[in-house]
Amino acid sequence: MTSKKIRTKERDAIIQSLKAGVTPKVGIQHIQVGRIHELKALIDDIDRVTDGGSAFRLIIGEYGSGKTFFLSVVRAIALERKLVTVNADLSPDRRIQASSGQARHLYSELMRNLSTRNKPDGNALASVVERFITEACKRADSTDEPIGEVIQDKLAELTELVGGYDFAKVIEAYWQGHESGDDVLKANAIRWLRAEYSTKTDARRDLGVRTIISDASFYDALKIMSLFVRQAGYQGLLVNLDEMVNLYKLNSTQARQANYEQILRILNDCLQGSAAHLGFLLGGTPEFLLDPRKGLYSYDALQTRLADNSFAKRAGVIDYTSPALHLASLTPEELYILLKNLRHVYAGGDETKYLVPDESLQAFLQHCSQTIGDAYFRTPRNTIKAFLDMLAVIDQNPDVSWDQLISAVAIDPEHPSDMDIDMSGMDVEDELADFKL
Repeated sequence: MTSKKIRTKERDAIIQSLKAGVTPKVGIQHIQVGRIHELKALIDDIDRVTDGGSAFRLIIGEYGSGKTFFLSVVRAIALERKLVTVNADLSPDRRIQASSGQARHLYSELMRNLSTRNKPDGNALASVVERFITEACKRADSTDEPIGEVIQDKLAELTELVGGYDFAKVIEAYWQGHESGDDVLKANAIRWLRAEYSTKTDARRDLGVRTIISDASFYDALKIMSLFVRQAGYQGLLVNLDEMVNLYKLNSTQARQANYEQILRILNDCLQGSAAHLGFLLGGTPEFLLDPRKGLYSYDALQTRLADNSFAKRAGVIDYTSPALHLASLTPEELYILLKNLRHVYAGGDETKYLVPDESLQAFLQHCSQTIGDAYFRTPRNTIKAFLDMLAVIDQNPDVSWDQLISAVAIDPEHPSDMDIDMSGMDVEDELADFKL
C-alpha cells in the first residue's frame, strides 16, 4: 500500500460519493480493484480507436455491480491515452433516437460533459476548438499559408460526411470570432456545436448555416466530432452512455425498436470499420440485453451479433472480445483488497490513522457472506456503504470497537459462511500496478 497522503478534499469526495451509492468523480485510482481481464480488453479497444479503428462494447452488470465505476476507470485511462471522452446517462428525456428532441438533448449533455486530459471534469468543447485553431496557426506559420486556407484544408475531410459542411462553417465562424474578438459569434458557434439551437432559422441568422444538430443527426454528429478532435491533435473520441436500461423501460414498442435500430447501426459501423477514431461503451443491466420481449435480444439482428460465444460458454470461460462484456463478480480476495483501499482512503493515506486492523476486514467479509450471501459478490455497492458506515461510527465513537459492531449484528444460523479467503501473498500495489491512472 502506498504511503502517499490523500488530499482531504479528494478523500471527502470519495467517501461521500461511495456512502451515497454513486461513483466518485475523483480519486478512482485509489479504490480500483479486480476486473483485470475486462480492463485489458477495454485498453485494447482504446488502442484500436487510437490507431484509427472503432470499438463497441456493452458493459453488462446488475444494479450496484460497479458498471458506472468500471466505465469511469476506462474513461480515465482513455483520457491518459489522449482521447477525448463524452459521457451521459440516458433518461426519459435523453435517448439515442427520437423525434421530439430527446436525442438532441442527449447530444447536448454529451457535449457539456466533453473532457480532455487537461480538463477531465467536462466543459472542454471550447478548449478543443481553440486547440484546433492553435494547431492550424502552427501549420500556417511553418508553411507560410494563410490561416484561413489551412483551416479550410483541415476541415475538408469533414465536409464529406453528412452534416459536415455546416459543421466546418461553424468552426470557421468560431475562428472569425476569435480573430475579430467577437465573443458573441464564438458563443453562438459553441451553442451550435452543443446542439443547443432548436430551430434552423436561429442558426441561419446567427451563423449562416442551413442545418442544426437534431434528433436525426445524433450519430452522424458524433462521427464528425471524432474526426474533428483528431484534427485538433487528440487521438480519438470515446462515447460513454450509461443507464441504457431506460430504453428497455420505454412503454412504446415502436420507440424502443427505433432506438435498438440506432444501436444496430452503430454496432454495424464499428464492426465493419465504417467509423474512425470512435469508440462506444454502453452500460446496461442483464435484462436490458437478454430479455427476449423488451431487451436487445428482442431485436433479431442484435441478438445474432451479441449472442454469447457458444464455445467459450461450453468451456466455462469468458470471451473478452465479445461486443457484450458481462462484468464478473468480485472474488473474496478482491473484496478484501477493496476494503483495504477504503480503509486507506478513509485515513487520508496515513497508515498510522487506520481505524481498524486487518483482521476486522476478514471478519466484516465473513459477516457479509453470512447475512447477505452470494449477492455481495455481484453487487459490492451495499458492502462498500456498510463498511464506510462502520468506519464512520468508529471514527465518531473511539470507545466502540469494531468487533462489538460486527458481533452485534444478528447472523442467520441457517446460512453459514462457506467462504475461504486466502489473503497470503496479496499485495494491493502489485494488484493495481498495471492500471495506474
